[in-house]
Amino acid sequence: MHSNTQRTRCEIYTRVMGYYRPVSQFNEGKKSEFYSREYFDEHSSANSRFMKEFG
Repeated sequence: MHSNTQRTRCEIYTRVMGYYRPVSQFNEGKKSEFYSREYFDEHSSANSRFMKEFG
């Protein structure tokens, strides 16, 4: 890698109240909430057990 390599900043957008907004413009509390979110994984073992029992 070259020492003078430049990178392009990546902006993260998320949907808020029906429109998309960059996370960089969130206040500190909203940023904290955004980065502590847990996402649903349809292939998780907990979901597999649920689908076997109720699916």
